[in-house]
Amino acid sequence: MSHLSSFPILVFVLVAYLGIAALGGMMLDGDALTISLASGAEMTLRGGDLFVAGGLVALTIDLAKMSRGGRLGHVVRAVAFVAALACLMLLSAAGTVTFLLLGLMTLVEMIAGVAITRHTR
Repeated sequence: MSHLSSFPILVFVLVAYLGIAALGGMMLDGDALTISLASGAEMTLRGGDLFVAGGLVALTIDLAKMSRGGRLGHVVRAVAFVAALACLMLLSAAGTVTFLLLGLMTLVEMIAGVAITRHTR
């Protein structure tokens, strides 16, 4: 069970993004939600924006559970970052700012994992 708990949730966000982008990505470019603010302005969130928000939530959860992860967690995070970087450079569906931000989140998660683990030992 500890191996499963060290698996980063952010990977699921990346896979979901790539799956939707591979199917045409219409959900990523279209308006997903429009919110009227008290100032009278309207804030429109696109599908890609929701993935970035989901990635931030996943990153926060992963950071919270990071102190109990072992070396396997570091390896999985490093593989996730390298895979995200490779997808960004090689897949046209991943060549978006949204995927770049998700990939940067995997880098932050990898660096934070090493820093948190060193700090708690």
